[in-house]
Amino acid sequence: MAQTTRMPIYGKAPPCAHPSRLAERKERSRKERQEKSRKSDQKPEDFIVYDSSDDDFENDPNEKIFLRTSHSFIDYLHSRETGMKEIRSVVNYYGQRHILTQEKFKEHPIMKLGNINKVFCSQWLSDRQVVFGTKCNKLMVYDVMKHQLDKIPSLKGSSSRQSLPGPPSEQQTGIHSVQINPSRTLLATGASSPNEIAVYRLPTLDPVCVGQNAHTDSVFDMCWLDDQFLVSGSRDTRMALWRIKEDELIGTQEVPTYAHVQPLEVKECQAAQKVRALAFNKKEGELAALSLNGFIHIWSADRFQQKLSRKLPSCQENVCMAVSESGLYAIGCRSYTLLLDQRTLQAHRKINSRYTGCGIRSASFQGNILTIGTGVGMLMFYDLRAGKYLESSINSSRTVVLKTSRGFVFPNEEYMDGFAQVKYTPAIYTHCYDASGIRLFSAGGPLPANMHGNYAGLWQ
Repeated sequence: MAQTTRMPIYGKAPPCAHPSRLAERKERSRKERQEKSRKSDQKPEDFIVYDSSDDDFENDPNEKIFLRTSHSFIDYLHSRETGMKEIRSVVNYYGQRHILTQEKFKEHPIMKLGNINKVFCSQWLSDRQVVFGTKCNKLMVYDVMKHQLDKIPSLKGSSSRQSLPGPPSEQQTGIHSVQINPSRTLLATGASSPNEIAVYRLPTLDPVCVGQNAHTDSVFDMCWLDDQFLVSGSRDTRMALWRIKEDELIGTQEVPTYAHVQPLEVKECQAAQKVRALAFNKKEGELAALSLNGFIHIWSADRFQQKLSRKLPSCQENVCMAVSESGLYAIGCRSYTLLLDQRTLQAHRKINSRYTGCGIRSASFQGNILTIGTGVGMLMFYDLRAGKYLESSINSSRTVVLKTSRGFVFPNEEYMDGFAQVKYTPAIYTHCYDASGIRLFSAGGPLPANMHGNYAGLWQ
């Protein structure tokens, strides 16, 4: 869980430097070698590898470092609180796993959303603020400490945007993406027009610029390649590359102003119909795009050039995608989540949903746990190491599932008769963890497109 390496002090030895630890380590290594030799005697192999001898192990140069390294979480906290110059690290997702398996996550519904319609995307700005975008084209910031909700003004493009074809203003498709650059200095999201992007400065949320003249239809997703380069994908099957030079866009006026920028490149995503989701695979230097016709498309991030496209086993409701630190892709479908190998794009594993036809609406990786948001108001957790859904430590026959509250629905007279006979549960369109991994924000709303409502909750 934690690792703290004490710095050497003349005439002193850290409390963790017990000689018995070395004896236990050598004994454990000796037993492992005996077990390997026993298996090799039972079944001889054509290729044999010889381990280091006991003499080599006794003269291990890392022996002193091992003695100075403590794996106690108490030592880690003490070292951090006192500000000691020691090498320390902690596994962030350990706390998340412990809270989930002990079933200690409790929902705190957010009741102040009013008539907001469907939350589509979200990100933690800090340890106390969450920003999210809605279908009614509102960008909101929620303070989890003060329980206060603030609206961020939308940015408008120049007058030239009026000549672009696209959906009329009364048919707003909303803000589908909120992305923060790696250094956490810029926030990219949708602008007043769904065809354009808006960039804000963090942590003040002052406007920086509006990106325009790239798309003729709604922008569905965005992702940062680094602190300056941003890629957007749209329903018009186009992908645009932007460069946000913050230093050049800072104005001298007392009233915050913003610039209007043009894309560096705009390219058609071949074999695609409506680019739905984007993910940047930092390990491979690749950009993955998911289209609604059931294809995944791989682009070279440095050249912004499409490399290949592959048909997925399922082409029904492929609306979300996530990538792990190791490069594993997770794609949400109607009734299961598909794991793809980064090298071959072959289906590595198909994670069947525990609820038939629920629809996977959001997915994210947190360490070795894949969090899955469904269309029936449930969050599920898949353990990648164990190859199965995370099990409860309280009841081993039960998997860990978080069931959301009902949220709010604003009835439509045309659908009141049928809706009254069905038990309503909101769809989880978005979820995100804070930096510690022990708080989870989930949000969404009604699954039918013609229903108006919202849901948001904080799990901690």
